Amino acid sequence: MKSFVLRIDPDTMSALERWAADEFRSTNGQLQWIIHEALRKNGRLTPSQKAGQAEE
Repeated sequence: MKSFVLRIDPDTMSALERWAADEFRSTNGQLQWIIHEALRKNGRLTPSQKAGQAEE
């Protein structure tokens, strides 16, 4: 796993935190889910990434 800094405006962060709480996820987990869903919907996942998601 790779770490990186993400700059996000306070209003967007607040909305993200509320969404994460509604879904019973951490903010980090919510961001990972959002990114994964965007990649999946746009056909950007490798076969191994698709298989890993099916196991969760």
